[in-house]
Amino acid sequence: MVMVQPSLSSSVAYDLPLFSVMTALIGAMGSSIAYVIVRKLSQTEDSSVIIFYFPLVALPTSVFLMWDEFIWPSLYLTLMLVLVGVFTQVGQYGLTKAMQTQAAGKASAYSYIQIVFSALLGVWIFNEVPSFWTYLGGSLIVTGALINVFGSKMLKPFKRAE
Repeated sequence: MVMVQPSLSSSVAYDLPLFSVMTALIGAMGSSIAYVIVRKLSQTEDSSVIIFYFPLVALPTSVFLMWDEFIWPSLYLTLMLVLVGVFTQVGQYGLTKAMQTQAAGKASAYSYIQIVFSALLGVWIFNEVPSFWTYLGGSLIVTGALINVFGSKMLKPFKRAE
């Protein structure tokens, strides 16, 4: 609710396209399903097999979706896209290894730090100044992730001895 900037007073109205909001929610749901699948597969498959199949599914899907509107990027943008691909593979490798040793909820909680990096890169590269709602929503997400990771450790002193 916070991230889609609900209208908190009658004088301020925020109109976000419903299609965009629904696309973001479907993307988040798809991401969570992918985390659970990777966790389940990491029990029986080697991480290199899991990492190999992600682009094997994504590439044909991407080609299908962009086929009529493809524009070849400049050399600089091609280099940037290659770097994005390399760093994505490195990140996917780390996430897959984490899924082998941790529960999906705990391992994926660390991925929420991307919110902080996205906001910092937006300010640094694009001169975007995040709104109050972005800060508030991002803080709530990061706080939830921290509680997910460290919550049981923080509550141990308060639990009754049995």
